[in-house]
Amino acid sequence: MDALMASYGDTSSDSESDSQQPVSNDNVQSFPAAVLPPPPIDLLNPPNSLATVDYLECNTASRIRSFPHIHGNYALHVYIPVIIPSERKKELAQFLKKATSLVPGLHVVDIDVPLHVLVKDEEKLIQAALGREFHMSLGRTVPIRVHQIDSVVAMLRQRLQFQKRFLIDFNKWEVFVNDDLTRTFLSIENLTVGLVEITKQIQSVNDVYKLHNLPEFYKDPRPHISIAWAVGDISQSLKRVVEGEMKKYVNVGGSSTRSMFTCRFGNIVCKIGNKTYNICGSPGQ
Repeated sequence: MDALMASYGDTSSDSESDSQQPVSNDNVQSFPAAVLPPPPIDLLNPPNSLATVDYLECNTASRIRSFPHIHGNYALHVYIPVIIPSERKKELAQFLKKATSLVPGLHVVDIDVPLHVLVKDEEKLIQAALGREFHMSLGRTVPIRVHQIDSVVAMLRQRLQFQKRFLIDFNKWEVFVNDDLTRTFLSIENLTVGLVEITKQIQSVNDVYKLHNLPEFYKDPRPHISIAWAVGDISQSLKRVVEGEMKKYVNVGGSSTRSMFTCRFGNIVCKIGNKTYNICGSPGQ
């Protein structure tokens, strides 16, 4: 699987960074898109993976880079790792079953396995679609030059080193589309507890990006994790499914009655190319 990620990049990185605002956002920096060929099928079934899933059914959808590969450039992504609590996975999996039955073409983020393959077995669905580490982006995924790496990491650590522990509530299924309308994402958004702290962290990352002439995050960031994605703009059909699901999370007055799940902020990670740097906090806490 590492070989697959190295070839195709981190799907969640793209999703967390370029799916948060309408295409008309003036701060969006466009990069020429390059269509990637399908990966070798053996990379989709590495050792210790879900070997019993029939990956030959997985006709990997067209993948499009957020920016072209240029020698000497490395993809930069700053994020909070998020793990979904075990006790909430079954309920979320039930909605994924419903979503993929009504909206074909959804793929699991990162491993790109079609959901219609996984829904045949709930245990495999929970393990593959919800059992991984998710990423809540604090900045855009952008290319940087090799000589910028040490400076970026050092400044991020300087500005984010004193981070207190706090809880993060995930309250809402939401649909996002990336800037060039090539991908739609089924995501879970943070609207309440933890939002103030995360917004401050995003501003700190923006400050570092500005000092390195990198594009800032969206003006009105909407922190979220992405669970699944599909090719093209299918936002309208997916939103209808999401709106129906969210009715059971609100009361008569329209206000939220409970979060979908809660996790604790543990650390901030900076991924540059295939190397990760712990910026603050302790992984796994």
